Amino acid sequence: MTDALRAALADVVAIPVTPFAEDGAVDEKAQRALLRLLIDNGVTTLTPGGNTGEYYTLTPEERMRAVEVTVEEAAGRAVVVAGVGQEIPSAVTAARHAAAVGARLVMVHQPVHPYVSQGGWIDYHRAVADAVPELGVVPYIRDPRLTGDALAELGARCPNVVGVKYAVPDAAVFAAFARDAGLDRFVWVAGLAELYAPAYWACGATGFTSGLVNAAPALSLALRDALREGRYEDAMRRWEQIRPFEELRARDHSANNVSVVKEALASLGLCRRDVRPPSRILPEDQRARVAALVRGWGV
Repeated sequence: MTDALRAALADVVAIPVTPFAEDGAVDEKAQRALLRLLIDNGVTTLTPGGNTGEYYTLTPEERMRAVEVTVEEAAGRAVVVAGVGQEIPSAVTAARHAAAVGARLVMVHQPVHPYVSQGGWIDYHRAVADAVPELGVVPYIRDPRLTGDALAELGARCPNVVGVKYAVPDAAVFAAFARDAGLDRFVWVAGLAELYAPAYWACGATGFTSGLVNAAPALSLALRDALREGRYEDAMRRWEQIRPFEELRARDHSANNVSVVKEALASLGLCRRDVRPPSRILPEDQRARVAALVRGWGV
């Protein structure tokens, strides 16, 4: 895999929202405008089909269209990491589609199954990676029971598995896992966004995902730059600025994760606040809280 793909992961990995029109359909005009806003503000890695994009509420056709639209708007200015998942045939079909339309990597959502063995986890990701050897592959890890040895075996079998989106909320567990799997073998992305980025950076992550970046790209990029340059006091000042927003997203087991981001965008007049069930728009008091935070950022 090229250094360019590794560099794309060692960055702010933006998870674009999926805006909806009044009738509930995807608002492609708003979607394109939001993508251009990200790219024009210096974001160079985009993941259509992430959880902030409400992946699990979209139809397969909507997910594939999101990848197409993102590649079109990126136009070589940003690397597209397509989110894929569900059962193996669907994941493989989506990955092959992503390759065909110009994505460079795929991020594989954790297997949706109540019973996941270590060996089965390897088999699942290997099926996707083997289907698209021309793409970089990034497993999305949320299960603290998965061992670093399992990822090391996957990496040994599939050289195109180049990065990891790690989203277990424990920096010590992450540090051990990364070293067991191979700290230098993979690009490590802090998959719990800005709130965990400084701690995970100290343990070996060189990139982090972001939903906040949809509304305030300058904040996310400033945190990245401070971490890259070793300006840790500045990084933590940025973290404190971001913290109230991310804590709202994380409250109640992240029940309003996407709703908070879309409320920020609605307060800026960039898209409707609508989300699809099982998410729900925020109550009035929380809407006011989000709007106040956005005003405080000066975006």
